[in-house]
Amino acid sequence: MKNINKIVMVIMGTLVGAGFASGREIYLFFNQYGHFGLIGITISSIITCLIIYTVLDIVLKGKIEHYGELLEKLNPKHKKINILFHYIVDSFMLISFFIMTAGFSAYMKQNYTIPTYISSTIFIILCYLVFQKNLQGMMKINSYLVPFLLCCIIFLGIKNIPYLIETKMAIEVPTKQAGFFISSMLYASYNSIVLIPILVSMKQYNKNKKNNLIIAILSGITMLILSFCIYGLLLKGQFFIKDLELPLLQITLEYGKIFYYIYSFVIIFSIFTSAIATGYSFLENVSKNPKSYQKNLILISIIAIFVSNIGFSNLVQTLYPIFGILGILQIFLLCIKANK
Repeated sequence: MKNINKIVMVIMGTLVGAGFASGREIYLFFNQYGHFGLIGITISSIITCLIIYTVLDIVLKGKIEHYGELLEKLNPKHKKINILFHYIVDSFMLISFFIMTAGFSAYMKQNYTIPTYISSTIFIILCYLVFQKNLQGMMKINSYLVPFLLCCIIFLGIKNIPYLIETKMAIEVPTKQAGFFISSMLYASYNSIVLIPILVSMKQYNKNKKNNLIIAILSGITMLILSFCIYGLLLKGQFFIKDLELPLLQITLEYGKIFYYIYSFVIIFSIFTSAIATGYSFLENVSKNPKSYQKNLILISIIAIFVSNIGFSNLVQTLYPIFGILGILQIFLLCIKANK
């Protein structure tokens, strides 16, 4: 059971990033569809559950050691498509690094009105310094941060229940209904891009089919509960969160400053560790030697400062659905392999 819990926490750490914790992802992909968004959350969680189980099962049966080997199993005839998937994963890591930089800038601008270029420059300098050091300590801290973040979201979700009962989950603002199913598909799909390589890397804990089923179900249920909690919390701020970059952070003020400060710390540290993890993964994948590592680091650092000016929510709203479309092909290949 210890290994099962460890894998579930790694999966949740992958799925519950800064975009999720800030509430921006849930708002863009689900809340704007009104009550249909709840159906979308359920669909997305089920798809994610199926993806997790299918990948773990294929890895177990095929004794797969790395992501490239999985791609060869899924698509043995078209090597160029497999190379494309590698590029997609690397691009997603890079884009996620840019988005985390924009997320930090959004936090500083929303709370302290600090200009984007100044805050993004400070953030990049901190990241640059960490990239020169051993990252094990940072990743170990993140292993404690993820359960704490999950507990915070669930706790706030429970505190929000009286409000939901009183208002009967009323959605007063105009919402659209068409497209909620596609939105739920795209949400699960773009998450799968980085989730699938992570699942392959957990092969040493992948012992049997029964455990894989338990891991998939626990992950799906946890994702469902967390998404419902954030969905309900966003209803509390439905009249003022539309244009906020980090809507959930503002809503925590409704419960007192202590919750606001705690959640602020969690989100900031989540943004920082996510940036380190994605940025480091990208640099390791594309750099051939220490010299090219430094050149690539300087390049992505400069680009990140300029890209952050586009805005956190704009980047999430534009780029994540694009990667969702790209990820659908990978899910399609998984479905074919699972049925063989």
